[in-house]
Amino acid sequence: MKHILVTNDDGFESKGLHALVDALKQIAKVTVVAPTVEKSACGHSLTLTHPLRFVELSDGFYKLDDGTPTDCIFLALNKLFDDNHQPDLIISGINRGSNMGEDITYSGTAAGAMEAVLQGIPAIAISQVCKEQCLNINEHSYDLAKESIVKIAKIILDGGFPLGKRKFLNVNIPPIHSRDCKGFKITRAGTRIYGNNAEVHFNPRGLEYYWIGLPVLDWEETSGIITDFEAISQNYISITPVHLDMTSHGDIKLLQEWI
Repeated sequence: MKHILVTNDDGFESKGLHALVDALKQIAKVTVVAPTVEKSACGHSLTLTHPLRFVELSDGFYKLDDGTPTDCIFLALNKLFDDNHQPDLIISGINRGSNMGEDITYSGTAAGAMEAVLQGIPAIAISQVCKEQCLNINEHSYDLAKESIVKIAKIILDGGFPLGKRKFLNVNIPPIHSRDCKGFKITRAGTRIYGNNAEVHFNPRGLEYYWIGLPVLDWEETSGIITDFEAISQNYISITPVHLDMTSHGDIKLLQEWI
């Protein structure tokens, strides 16, 4: 039987994580290593300043005490697997909220997939786009995501991963019913329009503090290959190939002449 390693950045109790595990159990053996608490927007961070501890909650289901998604994958491959037994696929999610455009760089969900491909394991990051800042999402809201990830995972497990080294699939699911979904669309990462939403508050002692809010999900209109934002707005499931080489290759010659 094929073996899938699962993590997330919303924590081990996340409904999205449990929906993902429930979906994948029908096609593979599933091992879970997830953060103890929510680690949203932690990026590709690795814990170096204090020790981490696995806590086994049930057979094949672990939480990593105060770990990040990157920690979860790094240590799972070191502790739970060995050179002779590696997972066939690593999936990070199902995230509560979108991970599109430049948000990929913030995303702990994407970071779990990044660490996987750095370690040579094929990987998928999957996120459920929300309406109304995810206020109404529940276990039934992941039905389309569950159907979609099973289809994608089966294709990979049966026929191999379509991408080369240090590349992963970033999947975003529109906030609609399965009957309204138009199918899959291969996309490029769009250009997010960011605001600066930081609310100012005062504690009971009058000390000022700030709380970073959620900006409106807005993006720049572009021409050419459809973006992840556009695909979601048109009721498609977005699949974006992401690679970890951040070099701006087109600017190398320019800089050689500039320097």
